[in-house]
Amino acid sequence: MSIFEKKEKNLNELINKLDVLTSTYSQSTYESEKIKTEKNEILRQKSEIEKKNQELMREHKYLKEKIESLQKEVNKQSVIEDKFNQDIEELSQETENLVSEIEKWQT
Repeated sequence: MSIFEKKEKNLNELINKLDVLTSTYSQSTYESEKIKTEKNEILRQKSEIEKKNQELMREHKYLKEKIESLQKEVNKQSVIEDKFNQDIEELSQETENLVSEIEKWQT
């Protein structure tokens, strides 16, 4: 169970306890209103946290896809670079062979 799930479970338990408290004990109106206010504040905070979590999850997904895309592009560029280096090496070898042949003909 993740930390977020544990906190959510604890928050829900606290909200349920607050509900039970307001309904079972005969308290002054002030205390009852105070508990209701706290309960509403906790619910509001929970809602905000869930909203922020969803935003973070969307951003995480976007960034993960972006990283994968960039990795594919880097791999593609690497393959192109390797091919280019191989072509240069082949041309260099051919040039050396040609120079060697020219030197043979000149002597």
